Order: sequence, then structure tokens, then C-alpha cells
Amino acid sequence: MKQHLLEFGASLADATEKVVRPVGIVLGGSLLAALCAHVAIPLTFTPVPLTLSPFPVLLLGLLLSPRLAAATFAAYLAEGAAGLPVFAPSAAPVGLAQLLGPTGGYLMAYPLAAALIAWLWSRAGAKMGRGFGTAFICAALGDAAILTCGALWFSVLPHVAPVSAMAVLPFLPGDALKAVAAAALAVGWVRLRRHAFDSHPK
Repeated sequence: MKQHLLEFGASLADATEKVVRPVGIVLGGSLLAALCAHVAIPLTFTPVPLTLSPFPVLLLGLLLSPRLAAATFAAYLAEGAAGLPVFAPSAAPVGLAQLLGPTGGYLMAYPLAAALIAWLWSRAGAKMGRGFGTAFICAALGDAAILTCGALWFSVLPHVAPVSAMAVLPFLPGDALKAVAAAALAVGWVRLRRHAFDSHPK
């Protein structure tokens, strides 16, 4: 009887961890995304501000599985659509209206971009190694997906200048720095985990 109780307790603890851990990661990731979104600089020539928003997408894409990365940013979008102040400050009303505004294309690309980065990192990392160059390329491709979706969405809205000048070009230098930072942190984390595993007594 005691053995059965111990086995049941172990199974319950394992099942709880499988649920609690992913939920904690999703909530923590969406909180990080919300904090980064509020680091914003408005631009006079475009309704799209400069923000840190792409950074958590690139970073978590390199740190999480494709499914968990996508779930994190799907939760983030759901929080914003529900009216929580998780998106960058905007003249648009908080909630679904902001999600459907000028920045909507970028926002809605986040789950896809995060999953794409995670998938590329798992495949390319296995073949070419989990070095900085590989991580940077994966992050850069994910960021390109965000900018592409943002520009496509922006192109259907009224504008007074070429889409590239308002939706893509102003963000390239900053996004390159974000990709560098995300790649450096992800590679550092991989090396730290490898060192901890190697030094763990067997």
C-alpha cells in the first residue's frame, strides 16, 4: 500500500510539473514581452514606434521549443486583445483595436516568428552547432518574418510615404542589435547549461 501511495505521489508530482512549468514559462514570457513593449520611442514619420518588443520574440525563440514559443506569444496577443496594457503605448484604444491598428502585422507575426526561430535553431543547431553565428542567423530570419508581416499589414492601411520607409527601414539597425543580443544570450545560456551538465557528478 505504501509503495502504491509513493508511486501515485510521484506520478502526481510529475503530471503537475508537466502542466505548471509550461504555464509558468508562458506567463513569464508574456510578461517579459509586455515589459519590453513599454520601452518605446515614438517616431514622427510613422505610427509604428521603436520598441524592444521584437527582442523577447528573438530570445525566447532561441530558448524555447517551437510549440512553447508560439504559445507564449499567442498568450501575449490574447492578453492584449482582452484589454490588458501589454502592447506598446499607442493612440489607439487598448485592446483589440490596438491589435488591429498600424502595428497589428508585427504583433500577429510574433507567434509565427518565435516558432520559426525555435524550429530553425533546433535544426540548424544540430547540423552546424549552437554557436553565435547560427543563433544570429536564426534570430535574423525570425525578425525578417516580423518585418515582412508588419509591412504587408501596413500596406493595406492609409499612408503618406512608401511602406518600406515607414514600416521596415527605420527598424533595421535596432533589430540587428536585438538579434545580436538575443543570439549572445542564448549561446551563453546553452554554454552555461552544458558546463553545469558536464560538471555534475555522474
